[in-house]
Amino acid sequence: REVVFFESLFKGSKWSWLFGWLFHFGMLIVLAQHFRYFTQPVWSWVVMIQWVGSYASFAMFAGLAGLWARRVLVDRIRYISAPSDHLMLALLLAIAGSGLVMKHSSHTDIVSLKAFSLGLVSFDWQPLPADAPLLVHLSLVIILMLIFPFSKLLHAPGVFFSPTRNMRDNPREHRHVASWAKELPDRTSSTDGA
Repeated sequence: REVVFFESLFKGSKWSWLFGWLFHFGMLIVLAQHFRYFTQPVWSWVVMIQWVGSYASFAMFAGLAGLWARRVLVDRIRYISAPSDHLMLALLLAIAGSGLVMKHSSHTDIVSLKAFSLGLVSFDWQPLPADAPLLVHLSLVIILMLIFPFSKLLHAPGVFFSPTRNMRDNPREHRHVASWAKELPDRTSSTDGA
């Protein structure tokens, strides 16, 4: 439930939950929609979600804008925010914004872009369309891919490896003692008469 619905975030902050969910769900749909550039023939489920893509891209952008506004406007969040937090949000907003510009105003040559993308996958190099918004978009995505493994954006695996998510929460019913600690003398009872 945590991975899909962000349950602990919902309990903590409704605005953070709303903006975070808008961003992550929008990004999931947008990334899935991008499979159409790398597959031929396009998978049927990718074709079925194409109509949702425009709405998802706006949801992604709105979620990012809301998360950044929260980082700037809420005092305690602003206090703990590092410059890298703002730069990551700016980078993601620039990627989403350049994608929206390509979709709704500059209208990149999709046929040439698909030929280029399929050429990347099959090692049959094709020319990249020379649209400025496309070049900006791809450059920003490359920057994101380079810094992603070393940044706070790599928080998804933490959900699976966090002890607070994976351990049982029953310390009052059953005392969990590590195997190496079982060999230590019991210090719970006092023998000095105090």
